[in-house]
Amino acid sequence: MKFLSRSELLFGNEGLKKLNESNVLVVGLGGVGSYAAEALARAGVGRMTIVDGDEVVESNINRQLQALHSTIGFKKAELIADRIRDISPTIELTIVSKFLNPEDIGDLLTKDYHFVLDCIDSITPKTNIIKICKQRQIKFISSMGAGGKTDPSLVQITDIEKTKDCYFTREIRKRLRREKYIYGIKVVYSPEIVSKDKMEMTDGTNYKRSFYGTASYMPAIFGLTMASYVIRKIIS
Repeated sequence: MKFLSRSELLFGNEGLKKLNESNVLVVGLGGVGSYAAEALARAGVGRMTIVDGDEVVESNINRQLQALHSTIGFKKAELIADRIRDISPTIELTIVSKFLNPEDIGDLLTKDYHFVLDCIDSITPKTNIIKICKQRQIKFISSMGAGGKTDPSLVQITDIEKTKDCYFTREIRKRLRREKYIYGIKVVYSPEIVSKDKMEMTDGTNYKRSFYGTASYMPAIFGLTMASYVIRKIIS
């Protein structure tokens, strides 16, 4: 396909073939996951499952790829699916347009996937995804909190045990330690200190108790960093 000619020049024919034969799962299509999913499609990933049960609301417009005034009220997963199909018409795409309850996550996570990208922003579902991927030896990478942060130069890929100064990461790490699922967990995170006055509480719907103010570019950088890790792992 001609749209992949520059990718082939960079990755080589064999690398492009590996990407075309790969099967990835992206869970969460907000500011992080929307950019991650699109980057994978543009790189030539052959099969993808995308998961998100939310609809676009106006406050999403400052950071989410599919969020426009004209798309308010539309399903995020369906909007991203339309973009991906327009980018890569031959991709095998599966859309799961619903919120994943803890009991649903186990059914979704199978060894059919070469990689899972965990892009959700709620602690309990995220912890469950990490635990199940570890139990079933599924390769994955997890995004930690991009909210409240503004410095892209601090974003990095590391093991969760090496993270510091991130409240969101600390809570997940604490839960994983209690259940001894702490080793070999790759995350994208930033150690940038976040001010509590940038946070608001929610009603707790879908396990989300609070949120931070968010810069337009930070979730995108987290998502693109995740995609870069997965692409490099697949072609290597």
